[in-house]
Amino acid sequence: MRFALMIEAQQGLSYADQLALARRAEAAGFEAFFRSDHYASFPGPADGPTTDAWTILAGLARETERITLGVLVSPVTFRHPGNFVKVVTTVDEMSGGRIEVGVGAGWNDDDHRPLGLAFPGIGERADLMEDQLALLHGLWTEPDGWSYEGHRVRVEGGFLRPRPVDVPGRPRTADGRVRPRILVGGEGSPRGFRIAARYADEFNLTSSSPERAARKYAELDAACRAAGREPASITHSAMVGTLLGASAAELDRRRAALMTALGHDAAEEDPWYEARIGRWILGTPDEARATVRRFADAGVERIMLQDFLPRDLDMVDLMGRELVDKV
Repeated sequence: MRFALMIEAQQGLSYADQLALARRAEAAGFEAFFRSDHYASFPGPADGPTTDAWTILAGLARETERITLGVLVSPVTFRHPGNFVKVVTTVDEMSGGRIEVGVGAGWNDDDHRPLGLAFPGIGERADLMEDQLALLHGLWTEPDGWSYEGHRVRVEGGFLRPRPVDVPGRPRTADGRVRPRILVGGEGSPRGFRIAARYADEFNLTSSSPERAARKYAELDAACRAAGREPASITHSAMVGTLLGASAAELDRRRAALMTALGHDAAEEDPWYEARIGRWILGTPDEARATVRRFADAGVERIMLQDFLPRDLDMVDLMGRELVDKV
């Protein structure tokens, strides 16, 4: 099993907070560090500070050395597709080729209205997402002069400099052009799977138990076969909420801290927490590893450990020590 650390940066995290997390994840042996891309503040207080994801990654690119960096996922409604390609490629150059890019249709109106950003219906957003993915492929790997007529975007005489950084292990075309890996994700809709089969290197499943993950991956594999693609060519990953304690007492302290951070009563049993038992990685190290094995048996190849206590750096150390390279 491969592991990435995933944070919800809209929980009021400053650049310094995120740098500390990325460096701690790098030291703990995580292969990648991902953050969300939201402008609204949640869960917890709705008036907390938030930061721009790609601006943050540009800084992290210069202040980390080994760890892969990515956003899971960037809504197509935040940035024009052509501008997005340029931003991602710039950060890729700054990182020395350590960027993975996640693209999504967006879902949260509160990210948009306070900043005057348009939030059209899901059909239009999905169209724009397909255009975004087509531009990433085209401007990164097609010859100069590439043209594209999409749902919402038109490209004439496509030209991009710099191109993505050429490092081993990246997707590569027959004529030698390379690009960052592309992720899409969600809860697994038919259109989402069709888009993934056409454009993505990885599909990241959210909010799923191991049992549901196995069913959804079977649907993804069927979509790949229908598109003439080998199912094994797309990585199956999952974003899984994680709360880990070295002992039962430490776990209980972290559960109370999590409930407080989310605005729940830490002293009472909470339906929100109870509903996540069975689909989150919760428990002591042995319990956590057992849950990870269930996800592995369901076909998960990489887990994004979703951390809702991002200021608890000791838990990042614990996850690295007890999970990374242990399952």
